[in-house]
Amino acid sequence: MKNIKNKVIIGAVVLAATAIVVYKQNINVPTPTKAAAQTVDTSAPQGKALPRLLDLGANKCIPCKMMKPILEDFKATYAETFKTEFIDVWENPDAGSQYGINLIPTQIFYGADGKELFRHEGFFSKEDILGKWKELGVEKTK
Repeated sequence: MKNIKNKVIIGAVVLAATAIVVYKQNINVPTPTKAAAQTVDTSAPQGKALPRLLDLGANKCIPCKMMKPILEDFKATYAETFKTEFIDVWENPDAGSQYGINLIPTQIFYGADGKELFRHEGFFSKEDILGKWKELGVEKTK
């Protein structure tokens, strides 16, 4: 009985992985719209535009839930260094298409000029995100 259960689980995992591969090969992933890619934060101190971290995920996705406290910390601690935003693509499915999302969570780093600098898919630790910002020339000054 245990052997059959294991085979069923393995079969389900293989089927799911195959479905994902087939789905990704058959989908035309649009590039982000100009409006999405060129959004600039004008609410920064002294009207200074800030770089932006956009996280696209879902409130019920496990890796996305793991990202939530990191994003909240960034909003509180790094608000004067870069803007942090979250979009739930299950609640707002058009955002997934608008930003060309393949899987969630996806983090997109934008420069202060609104141009996309870097994109990461999957869970991204606080240290890795801060390291990427540093690599891109964005660091907390205080």
